[in-house]
Amino acid sequence: MAQSGGVRSFLWSTRSEPPSYFFGTIHVPYTRVWDHVPENAKRAFGNADSVVFELDLLDPGTLGALANCQLLPEGRSLADVLPPELLARLRRHLEYVRAKMSSWMTADQRGRGLYADYLFHAITGDWERKRPIWVLLMVDSLTEGDVRARGVPVLDLFLAQEAQRLAKRTGAVEQVHEQCLPLNGLNCSQVLFALDQTLRQHERIRRGAQRSGYGADELIRHYNCGDLDAVVFS
Repeated sequence: MAQSGGVRSFLWSTRSEPPSYFFGTIHVPYTRVWDHVPENAKRAFGNADSVVFELDLLDPGTLGALANCQLLPEGRSLADVLPPELLARLRRHLEYVRAKMSSWMTADQRGRGLYADYLFHAITGDWERKRPIWVLLMVDSLTEGDVRARGVPVLDLFLAQEAQRLAKRTGAVEQVHEQCLPLNGLNCSQVLFALDQTLRQHERIRRGAQRSGYGADELIRHYNCGDLDAVVFS
């Protein structure tokens, strides 16, 4: 791991001439981390002729395949796989989020023509047909902080857009099915347990018994400090 100004930068290089670089990104709005990305990483990106990403996030086909892989088989819905009590709690939480969405939005989002119902459906569309693991990830993204950041590219997408703007050659190391199959193949009972615990966490936040966004904020703080050891190994 390289260092820049005393901060580790999640940048690795190969022993070749010219060198190739590997940069560890984080799936959060780029505005929350970009100012903290050390100059050696930004310089490596700027000097690169080619940039290869995990997935091609600028390809509409990739985005369509990602959406399709989240769905249950044709003819099935969440009601077929979730216990009724868990499904009822999920519906209540989504209704809570829908009611709060307008107050969570920023003036900038409203200025760009976004409105609460549109944003809610953009995030939760087809939720009753999604596999439980993707519903879990969706629930975790329905926080005030995540809603306020909607419209800001995550770091990977920002770098892909920058690479395109700078006319760099781009590529991807994975296909959609390589990302989807491991998640879709997770043990169903374990996923349902995780969804239950995720809902419990958000229910505690709604009651004021837990602070919202603590985990994500901590992860971002450690990333910006160049030290994820405290998160990974704690």
